[in-house]
Amino acid sequence: MRILAVEDNPKDLKKITGMISTLLPDSEILQFSDGLEALAEARKQEVDVAFLGVESEEISGMELGQYLRDLNPMINLIFTSKDKDQAYDAICLRASGYLIRPPKKKDVQRELSDLRYPEGEKRRKRVFAQTFGNFELFIDGKPVAFKYSRTKEVVALLVNNRGAQTTNGEIIASLWEDDGDPDKKGSYLRNLRQDLQNTLTQFKVANIILKQRGSIAIDVEKIECDLYDWLKDPAGSRYRYLGEYMNQYSWGEYLHAEIDEISYSLEE
Repeated sequence: MRILAVEDNPKDLKKITGMISTLLPDSEILQFSDGLEALAEARKQEVDVAFLGVESEEISGMELGQYLRDLNPMINLIFTSKDKDQAYDAICLRASGYLIRPPKKKDVQRELSDLRYPEGEKRRKRVFAQTFGNFELFIDGKPVAFKYSRTKEVVALLVNNRGAQTTNGEIIASLWEDDGDPDKKGSYLRNLRQDLQNTLTQFKVANIILKQRGSIAIDVEKIECDLYDWLKDPAGSRYRYLGEYMNQYSWGEYLHAEIDEISYSLEE
């Protein structure tokens, strides 16, 4: 479990992190006295639980909590405060808990034992990519409707590439091959990437896409995928490969052939 602790006062920060480390010795604790630095770190790696001091100066604990929830809707927010004045605001943020400083060890233990989003529930990832048969992207069990049909194909290509950064040129070559003006295709691809960004942001899962200059990739650790699960353990996977892979897209034939070979070897 990765836990973020943010307190302006060094003594408060030391006290809360000390109790957390005692109660959860196997957890990873990220501690900050600066809320903006904490937010920057949370953008790099997903946080499970955040203890946030309400009366922070650079950015209030409530503001920081909202930003963290935008990054991860299933984060457990536990606020610490000198009084109960902002308890209602914490409720509106769907906080997991609210502690009055200085918190007692038993109170911290209570909050950690009764998280709003327990670890078992968080392990069920919100995004599922179906590749066997026709490709489909699901968020919270429902298929995603993009503005452009080609946007879904971009996602399919990224899933097919299994976390490898895919350049704009590679995307254009796969989607259109040698069809038409490459400059126009580049402009169209920018629209597709914006559609992808807007749609995933709407569902608060934009962090499944990893961006570099001129290329993008899928974060394989943040999605569930029948292909990925099957490749790890073809014989024991919960998903069955029945000979069909991304039926809509011809560029999937190369990986399809590799999957077939693995499947044939299991039958021998």
